[in-house]
Amino acid sequence: MHLYGHWRSLATYRVRVALKLKAIDSKIVAIDLLSKEHLGERYHAINPQGLLPALEIDDGTVLFQSMAIIEYLDEAFPDPPLLPIDLAGRAKVRGLAQIIAADAHPLMVPRVRDYLTENIGLDSYGVKKWIDRFALPAFEAIEIFLRTQEHSGKYCYFDTPGLADIFLASHVIGAGFFGCGLDPFPRIQKIYEACVGLEAFSSSHPLSQAGAPAHI
Repeated sequence: MHLYGHWRSLATYRVRVALKLKAIDSKIVAIDLLSKEHLGERYHAINPQGLLPALEIDDGTVLFQSMAIIEYLDEAFPDPPLLPIDLAGRAKVRGLAQIIAADAHPLMVPRVRDYLTENIGLDSYGVKKWIDRFALPAFEAIEIFLRTQEHSGKYCYFDTPGLADIFLASHVIGAGFFGCGLDPFPRIQKIYEACVGLEAFSSSHPLSQAGAPAHI
């Protein structure tokens, strides 16, 4: 397998975690977001949308969008599972992940931030207010779910890391890049601490990847 990604890409981070949780070998192919390599012809031939990550599986098929890639991995390599067995549990876990994947993260990605600065004229303060506006409500909703749902344990769904934890960890990391505090969200903090206690999460952190700076 070949994983096309970039050290800073949070969506790539999610797939790295899933691959490591399942002990699946893959070769990393770096695509430089900062120089906009993902917008060039070479990468568009792999993923016409020009977004990271993409996963080329062994038969040459290219998968895209981190949620779809991770669900493919979970079906193709079912041990350990990233989704619960029961249908309602699977829907709840997917719902938590979708709060981030569909509602919050798409509004924080580089192409949106670039548009805000280059076309709308926002300065760094304005971009930070934009990030807060969409990052924090996602945390607020997830915190309530985690506090009120009986399935919330060491991780989002009982005591085994899964799909929701992968997406939650990516959002915590992304919010940290922009200085968003987590003090109002103690359940999220505890779950994130449990996640980074696992090698699959800690070694997948963006700042632990080749080419990453020491800090942002």
